[in-house]
Amino acid sequence: MGGTGMLNNSTMICALLMAQSVEQMVKDMHQAKAEGAQLVEIRLDYIKNFQPHQDIQIILKNKPLPVIIVYRPKWEGGQYEGDENSRLEALCLAREMGADYIDFELKVASDLTREQKMKNDNATKVIVSHNIDGMTPKDEELSNLAASIRATGADIIKVVVNIADITEIAKIFHLLSHCQVPIIAYSVGERGLISQLLCPKFGGFLAYGSIVGHSLPGMPSLYSLRHTYKLDYLNSETKVFGLVSKPVGHSKGPLLHNPTLRHENFNGVYVPMFVDNLEEFFSIYSSPDFAGFSVGFPYKEAVVEYCHEVHPLAESIGAVNTIVRRPCDGKLIGYNTDCEAAITAIEDALKEKRCSSNEVSSGTPLSGKLFVLVGAGGAGRALAFGAKSRGSRIVIFDIDFERAKSLACAVSGEARVFEEVVNFQPEKGAILANATPLGMHPNTDQRIPVAESTLGDYELVFDAVYTPRKTKLLKDAEAAGAIIVGGVEMFLRQAIGQFNLFTGHEAPTELMREIIMANF
Repeated sequence: MGGTGMLNNSTMICALLMAQSVEQMVKDMHQAKAEGAQLVEIRLDYIKNFQPHQDIQIILKNKPLPVIIVYRPKWEGGQYEGDENSRLEALCLAREMGADYIDFELKVASDLTREQKMKNDNATKVIVSHNIDGMTPKDEELSNLAASIRATGADIIKVVVNIADITEIAKIFHLLSHCQVPIIAYSVGERGLISQLLCPKFGGFLAYGSIVGHSLPGMPSLYSLRHTYKLDYLNSETKVFGLVSKPVGHSKGPLLHNPTLRHENFNGVYVPMFVDNLEEFFSIYSSPDFAGFSVGFPYKEAVVEYCHEVHPLAESIGAVNTIVRRPCDGKLIGYNTDCEAAITAIEDALKEKRCSSNEVSSGTPLSGKLFVLVGAGGAGRALAFGAKSRGSRIVIFDIDFERAKSLACAVSGEARVFEEVVNFQPEKGAILANATPLGMHPNTDQRIPVAESTLGDYELVFDAVYTPRKTKLLKDAEAAGAIIVGGVEMFLRQAIGQFNLFTGHEAPTELMREIIMANF
């Protein structure tokens, strides 16, 4: 599946600017241009001591890009609390002075239409917008809303929602793809991120991004839109792959998968998906457009029941980290690429050490080893089954003792209560593996409570956490003399497996390793 080598859509990238002074607004406009924006949205309601005639003139005289002028009142989610007539006069002034786009709220635009004041005699395009509070309406109601906005004489329709669940964005995508006039539609907040990232696929007029130093929840940076996701190359045929997780902000998956997809000339995009309810998510996003998913914390076990078929390894582990939608029938097939990724990373580090010390060994260096595992969730299950397949003896600690016992039973291991990990004395040369989120950004000062005095007894310490690259556990283990293997190596290897499954192509492993080294 090719077609990524040319520009595919007309969606523009817009920087949202909310500076508190007109001088800073001018600086931010130039910064936005330097970061790849094609136009900017100026929020006049954020400017302190706003002087309409003077400030609008400065903005328009110094603009390096086309501008959208917005002067949002409090009653529509903005900052302006003053006289309504003064606000409208400022917007009309901006139109007279040659602003490229002016944004009127639907309520105001409807009144102006009745008074025949919406007629536009210059080149300024009129955006008519509406913010929806609460639950996103049904498709038909959204279509009716768009028709009401269009009836005001709007050149461009704008609809903003504040979703409670990612499944509501499907209605936004439906509206974008069925609207006959230019339309801006998206959701604010972390769960709304894909409404910006997938906007070009569904035909949106523009996608919003933030400038460096002014990040907003659910709004990607201009840099990521331009360089990570490369929105210019998305089109209606683009296949969507996503990380299903909660939260998703820590994920480095897009930094790895997107450049790799483009390198292989595969028309696909990989996006983070903040999912609250698996059943609803897979029910709503059931079209062939959504071709595959990575599965992250905390869903690797729970997602198994939503797969139509599960690969034998994933079934025996009881955890799925990769799902592919089979093209011929749309069924979801679950796989586990974590298991081999983690175990081969550990094995290869042990083999490398033995090779460098001229030790002769045949078979796996994990055979007969004590394998101490902390965490019995999805990643822990993958590690446990991998260790079992290599002939290790397994001891499992988990805050949920019943879960630890269940996994221990499945791999003929031993379960211990989590509190005992502090005083656990391993035999010399054992392996320690952390499969909990302890130590993950932003809680980088944490680690599993293994006694520091015992870390030197382990030949190797592995941590599945990959942000940061070297966790507190790994730093302490390295200081104690253990071989250390970070989650980045596991992440790379499982991603290579995922890429093969997603695309049917052989993953460019050296390229993926280079990307990992540059971004982690």
